[in-house]
Amino acid sequence: MILSDVRILEEIEKGTILIEPFNRDDLGTNSYDVHLGKHLACYSIRVLDAREHNKIEHFEIPLDGFVLQPGVLYLGVTEEYTETHAHIPFLEGKSSTGRLGIDIHATAGKGDVGFCNTWTLEISVTQPVRVYRSMPIGQLIYFVVEGEIETYYNKKKNAKYNKRTIKPVESMMWKNKF
Repeated sequence: MILSDVRILEEIEKGTILIEPFNRDDLGTNSYDVHLGKHLACYSIRVLDAREHNKIEHFEIPLDGFVLQPGVLYLGVTEEYTETHAHIPFLEGKSSTGRLGIDIHATAGKGDVGFCNTWTLEISVTQPVRVYRSMPIGQLIYFVVEGEIETYYNKKKNAKYNKRTIKPVESMMWKNKF
């Protein structure tokens, strides 16, 4: 079950959902719009290795925008810091974003209950497109959880993306044992 706008507001009032900054105009019928932060990043090397810590280089989107290029994986970040303590948050692209040929995540659209951070975006494009800081980039949808939760994400000892940040975070796959 997806939360409605009224239910999202109730959960914000209860403190089980936090969105900072929160703008009532960004609340949809059953979602909340998030915006592209000013920081982007790209990997420093062309061939990535899943067992290695692949470094990224951060840069800021200029006020007059930045042209994303096909064939490059850009890591972006939402302006919004969110906390979700009783629901499963999903980040999806907006239809307007998709119609520009922008994908905002490769596979990581689902958050865990207890996720408390900005969202790193895995951005790719089908053709060159200029993007701007603070532009609407995606929407959060909240699902009801069925059953008790044993360990919330922000309490997991092995959680790799718990450190609060305003910049995109590179893959931490290298921390897994395989």
